[in-house]
Amino acid sequence: MNRVYMLALMAIALPSLTVFSPPRGTLAAQQAARAVEIDLPEVVAEVKAAYDRYNEAVNSNNVAVLDATFRNDPRTIRYGNAENLYGYKEIEAYRASVRPAAGGPPRTLSKTVITTYGRDFAVASTLTHRANAPGKVGRQMQTWVRFPDGWRVVAAHVSTIDVPPADRPQ
Repeated sequence: MNRVYMLALMAIALPSLTVFSPPRGTLAAQQAARAVEIDLPEVVAEVKAAYDRYNEAVNSNNVAVLDATFRNDPRTIRYGNAENLYGYKEIEAYRASVRPAAGGPPRTLSKTVITTYGRDFAVASTLTHRANAPGKVGRQMQTWVRFPDGWRVVAAHVSTIDVPPADRPQ
């Protein structure tokens, strides 16, 4: 091929490559350069240990562990059955004001899914059940982030609904 023809092809191809590749420095470019590893077994195990510790604290009303699980930050959020809490201080105050009935039945969990994205981010979702709330199912979702001091919840949502018809025992 002659040199002019090659330069003409490059002049056409180069802008095409620029149009179809993400701009450098964008999230898309970063993700293209480094694929996110999902559900690395050792990371899932770390999050599961923190998640199990939290759920044991819920059942025993260990407020110190419950508070320590959430990131101490004004951007931490927890939506509950009857409250919308913005910031660690509101979450901490809520925990201090709520005392479950003595001897209440513990929650049981089902359909728990923990998904990790890379080594520092995870989402945990589960259904909760209480013997004293027949026909109801709780839903719990938490966003976990690894910080230098360990895994912490930065966003959470808990709610209770009637058991959906498709999930009722026949």
